[in-house]
Amino acid sequence: MRYNLRTLLALIALLAMVATACASDDTAAEDDTAAADDTAETTEEEAADDEAADDEMAEEEPADEEPAGDLSGSIEVDGSSTVAPLTDAIAEEYAGVSPDVIVNLGVSGTGGGFERFCGEGSTDISNASRPIKDEEAQACADNGIEFTEVRVGTDALTMVTNPATEFLTCLTTDELITLWGPDGATTWDQVNPEFPADPVEVFAPGADSGTYDFFNETILEPNDIEEPRQDYNGSEDDNVIAQGIQGTPASWGYFGFAYFVNNPDGVKAIAYDAGNGCVEPSVETAQDDSYGLTRPLFIYVRNDALAKAEVADFVTFYLDTVNEVIEEVGYVPAPDSVIEEARAGVEAELG
Repeated sequence: MRYNLRTLLALIALLAMVATACASDDTAAEDDTAAADDTAETTEEEAADDEAADDEMAEEEPADEEPAGDLSGSIEVDGSSTVAPLTDAIAEEYAGVSPDVIVNLGVSGTGGGFERFCGEGSTDISNASRPIKDEEAQACADNGIEFTEVRVGTDALTMVTNPATEFLTCLTTDELITLWGPDGATTWDQVNPEFPADPVEVFAPGADSGTYDFFNETILEPNDIEEPRQDYNGSEDDNVIAQGIQGTPASWGYFGFAYFVNNPDGVKAIAYDAGNGCVEPSVETAQDDSYGLTRPLFIYVRNDALAKAEVADFVTFYLDTVNEVIEEVGYVPAPDSVIEEARAGVEAELG
């Protein structure tokens, strides 16, 4: 076939237009593909960013707290003024776990607490700064009340005086007998000739206090003395004793170590010489038994009260928590083996 020049030029132009059109289509397709790829990548990046943001928010927002315990009711506690600050501290911690359980805490002394616990049967737990006496245990038995003894700590019973009483720093057993015995000294020079003739003013626990019993058993009874002096200011509330000491120069008294720790400026501790020199009351001297007025602390739990969920839970919480707070209160932790033994006794009653 023969083409003239004009026809040939027209054919070339037509082919060029077709090629251009195809190239445009290819470019558009590539652009569409790239745009789709970019969109997919953007979507994936946004999803990843959203997931990371969700994770970050999850880390920043606190996890849902465990709901407070659903227990409710009240627990009746009475007894030792020495153990009361410890039980009160545990009750405060427990309120954060089971706010609907109310712990009613009385302070009538160890003996007074056992009267309610064994006689009236009106308390679930009895605080005690000494072991239960045979006659108290018999009263429980006579009234069909079974109980579990729980050792919760150690106390360094502390003798105190007014900070202004400079001469009174340490007392021996013989001096304490002269001071606290039935013919109690009325002036300090009768206790020790080197002391001044200042009048003696005594503030000490009343007869229902376990602290009173322990001091008598430690100081008087080994020397065949049954009763202490009666002319003193007595109270089952150790706060009252502390206030009396604070307001009276040349005064003397005694109470639990926690009350000394909590009144460091109001009262002055007196060292005790049990025969091996003067030893100050402290956590360390209580732990190593070098201080002669160290004693165990207890709570007693009625076994039938453990059938109440709130009582069982509180006592279990007490044993789980006591060694974490006891030094802050001012007492000495019981050995772990003692706590575990107490826990085993409670768990045995809980079945």
